[in-house]
Amino acid sequence: MNHGVACAANWTVARRIVVKGSSGAGKSTLAAELARRLDLPPIELDGLYHGPGWTAPAAGAFRDTVAGALAAAPDGWVVDGNYDAALGQTVLDAADTIVWLDLPLRVKLLRVFRRTLGRLAGGDVELWNGNRESWRSAFASRDSILVWAVRQHRAHRATFPAMFEGDPRLVRLRSDAQIRQWIEAVAEAADRYRGSGSR
Repeated sequence: MNHGVACAANWTVARRIVVKGSSGAGKSTLAAELARRLDLPPIELDGLYHGPGWTAPAAGAFRDTVAGALAAAPDGWVVDGNYDAALGQTVLDAADTIVWLDLPLRVKLLRVFRRTLGRLAGGDVELWNGNRESWRSAFASRDSILVWAVRQHRAHRATFPAMFEGDPRLVRLRSDAQIRQWIEAVAEAADRYRGSGSR
């Protein structure tokens, strides 16, 4: 597995990036920063998956929607999210760079708690398609976001190493410092590439 800035040396292939990780890892933040600095459209899987009233699409319909979003950005994209069971290889096969944000569980849980508390305290915060978090669903349910974060963290630690073993596209980042270093390296390489007149 690659760590840190290992894949940034050949930035020309880093045009179809998928950012993976459990809740609180910072997927949306990193994806938005990459999209801005590389001038690529962001694709947020949560926004495509969650319908009004938290309804979920049929797996086939979701795959078609995501495939359409990828096809609509032929020059590249930054995908934020997981949904491996629903999507299969739809995103992974198309990606040239796979970023796994594998931060410590305690860091992610603290972020999830603060983020959710902030949304609830802020009142009417809409997430996707009119959906909003509630105190009960966030903290007092078997499917609370904190429980989900723990499940995701354990599942990714159990499955991702074997899933991506030997895959040169994978960049596994384990700390905020590594994330910052990798972003700067990719952005610097992108600037050099643009300055060379290539595209």
